[in-house]
Amino acid sequence: MLLAAVVGLLAGCDAPPSSAPTSVPTGLVVATDTFGDGETIPPNFTCKAAGYRPTVSWTPTPAKAFALVVDDPDAPKGDFYHWIVTDLPAGTNKLGATVPASAHQAKNSGGTVGWTPPCPPSGTHHYRFTVYALSAPTGVAAGASPEKAVDAIKAKATEQGEITGLVSH
Repeated sequence: MLLAAVVGLLAGCDAPPSSAPTSVPTGLVVATDTFGDGETIPPNFTCKAAGYRPTVSWTPTPAKAFALVVDDPDAPKGDFYHWIVTDLPAGTNKLGATVPASAHQAKNSGGTVGWTPPCPPSGTHHYRFTVYALSAPTGVAAGASPEKAVDAIKAKATEQGEITGLVSH
């Protein structure tokens, strides 16, 4: 029985974490001032131009903290994390050019801390901007690995919402 449990745990080790846990209610409404859900992300917000990060806003909801995960599920090697911000203060309902001092940015899948703009190698990719309401701050340090940050977010998530933008090569 113990062996079966260990084998089950090891089987999931290679799988990248998903940014959207299925057991979290989807009550938050997420928007950007840059594109609508399912629309193309303008070039100024991609690697084709300046690479600005869009301002993301969400419906106010009671929470002890918030987190944002921006990922590309269409990346050749699975989820590519473009931006992960944890421990946004309670009452926050917008994130843009500046990140509150009390929040922490994890490493993205490119290995740097903070935002890396969308830059698909080929085809059309979907970029999910998922906001999570948290039951408590994650306590994840700035510069944490994407996997550690996403796992900590999932462990505290009570509600989520998402907007998806598209970028084509």
